[in-house]
Amino acid sequence: MTTEQRTILVTGVNGQVGFELARSLQGLGNIAALSRQQFDLANFDQIRSVIRELKPALIVNPAAYTAVDLAEKECDDAMRINGEAPGIIAEEAKKLGAPMLHFSTDYVFDGTKPAPYVELDETNPQNVYGASKLAGERAIAEVGGASLVFRTSWVYGGRGKNFLLTMLRLAADRPVLRIVGDQFGAPTWSKTIAALVAHIVAQGHAAGTEWWASKSGVYHLTAGGSTSWAGFAQAIFDMAELEKKPSVESIPASEYPVPAKRPSNSRMSCEKLAASFGVQVPQWDDALRLCIGEM
Repeated sequence: MTTEQRTILVTGVNGQVGFELARSLQGLGNIAALSRQQFDLANFDQIRSVIRELKPALIVNPAAYTAVDLAEKECDDAMRINGEAPGIIAEEAKKLGAPMLHFSTDYVFDGTKPAPYVELDETNPQNVYGASKLAGERAIAEVGGASLVFRTSWVYGGRGKNFLLTMLRLAADRPVLRIVGDQFGAPTWSKTIAALVAHIVAQGHAAGTEWWASKSGVYHLTAGGSTSWAGFAQAIFDMAELEKKPSVESIPASEYPVPAKRPSNSRMSCEKLAASFGVQVPQWDDALRLCIGEM
């Protein structure tokens, strides 16, 4: 199949990662980038109908229910969108012989491990969002088609709702910001995710159907290194050109109660990703500097 004949379905095009993927995958096929209205993960009939009509050669699914705290109340919605819909997509992809790329989260872990998590570590989500994303991973695995699931963390970018944009907004009118300092992870730029995925897709296109099957499984895909939320905030203020730079006060998570419990350790090893696809992830602060430079 030539590039011109190959349709790549990208869901959630208005989201942080979907927006970047619709751009990074250009040149690798005809990109069918769909919004939530066009491809609603809560609407299983629509999912099936759209996939059967488009007959994509590859399905890339960054769309998700991402309101972590609200998910504690909207458990059924989170489970339907994050837990059940990926299995429906995987079923349709398998019928077409199309690989599926899906995105999951560090929140499948409980955060008690002192070292970075690897893909084979036991999962134990501590909130509804994490449990729903883990259910999605398992639904895809049960279908048994060719699929790559990328667990990522602390995603930010120049659009949507994310920590970077929240900090830049708060910087304008708060001289001091109290930020959690005892939770650690790798802030990951949405553009980093999209660029690495495009590199992997290009490999798959060149190698053919059996390659996708041989590479199927779960991978960790984050930026390199790690920091705390307070360290992330400080780096943002150090790098951004701001009229007023607030000071960052590091506080324990116990002083910032939220409905959904977060893992204290969200660090994930990307060694499997590097070994399988020959890609190297950028350091989180280098990527942040590039992102802020683009803004």
